[in-house]
Amino acid sequence: MLKVDAAIDRLTHALAAAKAAGADAADAVYVGDASTSVSVRLGALEDIGRSEGEEVGLRVFVGRRSASVSTSDLSIAAMTAVVDRAVAMAREAPEDEYAGLAPADRLMRDDPPALDLDDGGDPPAELLKALAIEAEDAARSVAGVTNSEGGGGSAGRAVMALVTSTGFARGYRGTSYGVSASVIAGEGQAMQRDYAYHSVRHFADLDAAAVIGREAGERATRRVNPSKLDTQAITIVFDPRVGSSLLGHLVGSITGSSIARGTSFLRDSLGAEIFAPGVTIRDEPHRIRGLRSRPFDGEGLATTARSIIDAGRLTGWLMDSASARQLGLEPTGHAARGVSGPPGAGPSNLHMVAGTTSRADLLKGIKHGFYVTELIGMGVNGLTGDYSRGASGYLIEDGELTMPVAEVTIAGNLKDMFRNLTPADDLVFRHATNVPTIRIDGMTLAGG
Repeated sequence: MLKVDAAIDRLTHALAAAKAAGADAADAVYVGDASTSVSVRLGALEDIGRSEGEEVGLRVFVGRRSASVSTSDLSIAAMTAVVDRAVAMAREAPEDEYAGLAPADRLMRDDPPALDLDDGGDPPAELLKALAIEAEDAARSVAGVTNSEGGGGSAGRAVMALVTSTGFARGYRGTSYGVSASVIAGEGQAMQRDYAYHSVRHFADLDAAAVIGREAGERATRRVNPSKLDTQAITIVFDPRVGSSLLGHLVGSITGSSIARGTSFLRDSLGAEIFAPGVTIRDEPHRIRGLRSRPFDGEGLATTARSIIDAGRLTGWLMDSASARQLGLEPTGHAARGVSGPPGAGPSNLHMVAGTTSRADLLKGIKHGFYVTELIGMGVNGLTGDYSRGASGYLIEDGELTMPVAEVTIAGNLKDMFRNLTPADDLVFRHATNVPTIRIDGMTLAGG
């Protein structure tokens, strides 16, 4: 895996070769990563793996024609061959009036923010194994746990660099660490599984493995002997672990490409109040040690924090340069790309701002409801907003969680769900996308 400066040098050489071969413009991205993962089961080592890889993606433009190629062979000879192939492909490609690099005057020129994404660590496999065993042992020690799907420990480092023929040349690196456990509780037909995990940028920020394991064990035992419910209209409360998926559906509906294609149920909602006034959703790419923090986007534009939803109102789309041109707007610094194909658009660290109601008070007013801890399937129609997903969780009776529930389906329409959503005040920044406990009135539950 190359260091950032070496990666930039290699990409700069590729762009020079592309220009010499007849490209009018080009950009190139380098992605390198190395990771170690260890898994254990029932206290014994089950698997240990080490992976290392690096790849370069090259995008060239000949007029309004473009082509993208990638290679994992970074030798000068291989890169030269890739460049020649890309330019030849671009000459034969159809014209696209929206194709092109990001506007040169919008590229990040200032010094990048210090995001503290790399702690310099490289823990040995023996330490990762010890953490995995500790997490699994803690989970198995919970009364009622009868079997284990295993514990895991992982560590990795990644380097990303981007160079464009318009003068952008920067990169960054980051580390990542994780510990997890998954166990089974109960016997026979009553068996249930659950899990817990924690992922961070700095090793020192990891929760204690025993804490992660105990959470997995306690979650599993609470789910034993679930009941089914009859079909009914009901208030749904989403645990933060699954409530974040609602933000994923929102993001998918406000990317520039979905708006330009007319395939989003929110295509006519720009500036409209689609949530209650008390709901704000923020995208914060410069969060220190954030799991999706980045100083620039996939096209070299500076990233900035913004409220995607501000007091209930949709403030704008998430756009790369191509979709922005198609919509007659400016790119927003949300371009996201890998080594293959053109950029798309997506958020960085996303969160719903905490509400003003405690979790207890959010539940208190619910005489009969359903608290969701797990979602199954992806029954969401991005064109209409229709929502239907399998779910498990707990019955809410008089404001308290009571018996476990499994094998039900919850349904609604995302427009109605967003309008009727109320966040609690228990937001914790733990993942790349974070939400507090969320209550939604007026949904439908289909029982078995």
